[in-house]
Amino acid sequence: MADTVKANGSVTDRVKILEKIPPVANPQATEPAEIASNIKYHAHYSPHFSPYKFEPEQAFYATAESVRDQLIKQWNDTYSHYHKVKPKQTYYLSMEYLQGRALTNAVGNLDVQDAYANALKQLGYALEEITEQEKDAALGNGGLGRLASCFLDSMATLSLPAWGYGLRYRYGLFKQLMTKTGQEEIAEDWLEKFSPWEIPRHDVIFPIRFFGQVEINPNGSRKWIGGEVIQAVAYDVPIPGYKTKNTNSLRLWEAKARAEDFNLFEFNDGKYESAALLHSRAQQICAVLYPGDATEDGKLLRLKQQYFLCSASLQDIITRFKERLGGKDKIQWSEFPFKVAVQLNDTHPTLSIPELMRLLMDDEGLGWDEAWDITNRTIAYTNHTVLPEALEKWSQAVMWKLLPRHMEIIEEIDKRFIKMVQSTKPELEGKISDLRVLDSNPQKPVVRMANLCVVSAHTVNGVAQLHSDILKAELFSDYVKVWPTKFQNKTNGITPRRWLKFCNPELSSIITKWLKTDQWVNNLDLLVNLRQFADSSELQAEWEAAKLASKQRLANYVLQVTGVGIDPNSLFDIQIKRIHEYKRQLLNILGAVYRYKKLKEMSPAEREKTTPRTIMIGGKAFATYTNAKRIVKLVSDVGAVVNTDPEVNAFLKVVFVPNYNVSVAEVLIPGSELSQHISTAGMEASGTSNMKFALNGCLIIGTLDGANVEIREEIGQDNFFLFGATADEVPRLRKEREQGLFKPDPRFEEAKQFIKSGAFGSYDYSPLLDSLEGNSGFGRGDYFLVGYDFPSYMDAQARVDEAYKDRKKWTKMSILSTAGSGKFSSDRTIGQYAKEIWKIEECRLP
Repeated sequence: MADTVKANGSVTDRVKILEKIPPVANPQATEPAEIASNIKYHAHYSPHFSPYKFEPEQAFYATAESVRDQLIKQWNDTYSHYHKVKPKQTYYLSMEYLQGRALTNAVGNLDVQDAYANALKQLGYALEEITEQEKDAALGNGGLGRLASCFLDSMATLSLPAWGYGLRYRYGLFKQLMTKTGQEEIAEDWLEKFSPWEIPRHDVIFPIRFFGQVEINPNGSRKWIGGEVIQAVAYDVPIPGYKTKNTNSLRLWEAKARAEDFNLFEFNDGKYESAALLHSRAQQICAVLYPGDATEDGKLLRLKQQYFLCSASLQDIITRFKERLGGKDKIQWSEFPFKVAVQLNDTHPTLSIPELMRLLMDDEGLGWDEAWDITNRTIAYTNHTVLPEALEKWSQAVMWKLLPRHMEIIEEIDKRFIKMVQSTKPELEGKISDLRVLDSNPQKPVVRMANLCVVSAHTVNGVAQLHSDILKAELFSDYVKVWPTKFQNKTNGITPRRWLKFCNPELSSIITKWLKTDQWVNNLDLLVNLRQFADSSELQAEWEAAKLASKQRLANYVLQVTGVGIDPNSLFDIQIKRIHEYKRQLLNILGAVYRYKKLKEMSPAEREKTTPRTIMIGGKAFATYTNAKRIVKLVSDVGAVVNTDPEVNAFLKVVFVPNYNVSVAEVLIPGSELSQHISTAGMEASGTSNMKFALNGCLIIGTLDGANVEIREEIGQDNFFLFGATADEVPRLRKEREQGLFKPDPRFEEAKQFIKSGAFGSYDYSPLLDSLEGNSGFGRGDYFLVGYDFPSYMDAQARVDEAYKDRKKWTKMSILSTAGSGKFSSDRTIGQYAKEIWKIEECRLP
């Protein structure tokens, strides 16, 4: 039974409390007593568990269904309003959405959290206890998916007619377990029971074809036939805006085979697997996010996923376009770009381009020129990376096998692009082999998806000013000569609702009190007015108290999940993001190793003068990324030694926080005081966790990379601990390294030697440390410049230690960090997308 009930009385008392509340359906309840009855109604009449159970889990599902009642009304009203007004609408396609828990967000955005807290109190529970029962939706991996979810929140809050499209992954990426051998991966169980937030739309089903061949009709038109056909079934998740009636949709696709594809004769003949072959293949498509692609089958499955998302979404978009025309005798396809905007979130949905062409030409009978004009004016592309391995390239052979009609269309796009460049930009003749969509290298012919996006989309944007500048100056520089106005910047943002208002209530209350308004929640620029109070000792005292409450909550969480006790009076230093060599968690842990070694060498009196620090690192290493997994293991091993060393553990703790996800971030970020955003300059497109930390009054130690550049400009250089090479220096430094000109700092060598000495156990770290050595070569040569940046990193950390000793100054810097974060609202980002790329306008429910 819940602790709250135990505190209030016996189990018998609970039964008596519950008996007093009648189960009454009241979908639009606003008073706590009515809400309690509605929750009780769902526990009784929308049952998912045995009768008479009202444990915390059952209470969560009943509460979620009660909240969903309100959302469905607003959802239906929004859908009807858009249908009536017929605005231009944006459709956002993303392979990932890292949504996090929905209950806190929903009651917060609906502004009913107090009413629900009181209703649950009547039922014997605290709202916080019930929200803890919810599992994070396992639909994403990292920043790409979290950004998409922030964007959906802002689209609804700004009352913009916009929908998201994604896939309904049953097992997510993976759940991370930490064992003696390091990271282990098991399937996520978020759908083990069910999600109360999704509504299956049994009337929204589209056929998706794979393989087969292209048939040429007598009139010259083409038709893709044969192969295998599965069904895409829609599941809708409501996305409420903050204090607005508008509730948009995230439409997730599930892959299913039909009953007629089950071979009853074979099954009865004992051939059970072959009888259900298509059903099995359909289940694979939405089983996991980013399945391993080392084999041809793995590559085929990833490509199937991408095409499945694109085809289902575009068939749905076209169907909705036709419905909105209200049964016109002849569809005016020229109107399509005036009613539809499609945004590709990275290269994963690139197949939307040939798929829209196919649907317009083969199904709707349009000619190439008209279909191309519509496609070009409809689709826009967001680039999220300059890393070559992340710019997708698909084998032409695999593409021909799976999508023969699309390869015909891509070949034609490529051919026409070459012809256009030759006729309009003859000076680029020598660059055509790099610019074209098809790389016909006889050893490995591929389709370059980023090139296809740039050639076909009307707008291409980067996600931070530095990133967009690099795209224009380097990655896409020759395309800029062809289309000077095609490229834009849209600096990323985060939703201030989830990332301050809901996850950090103590600090939010203080901000509202001092600004004398809560309007900052949807007008984040108002935070700048905190600057005038930054020297106030009263505000500083309140600010520190709020921070300490968050740190204590975080300490309790760390103890619960790792068994490690951490001191809330130490400096909480956090790095949470995907584990990747370019994000340089290795630099962080090498710094921790050096700090530990120096502490060991000090006298007790010297240690007392140091700044106590708790270093926390969290993130998932991709299952097949060996070096990333070695970094996770090293962090874990260092922590095991440091945290049990009685001489040092009052001054340093190192904790790996397992299974990092949105809900974990909602505890870590408010409790942080220093956060590390230390990627090699020029390699992080933007980052968004840096924005979340800065917004919560956390100071940043970082390089001039991604959005760090703009954060530092906004919060002030004195409030940012800067170190490291700049993006324009990196190519020269790599070249000098190859020429053997690198002279390592003694501290860097000392840290590596200490690990090699076996101080942290017998695991063989030589392959990981070898990657930092040598002058060039695969897996060597320190490509990410950890060695070069190590001395300036350690110097910056020394400045951190010194600054933290002056708590008044530190707290002022923290206040100024929050005050300077107004620019980094996803409301600002989405407002710019709407105006400058999508050309859509507010469509607010009356």
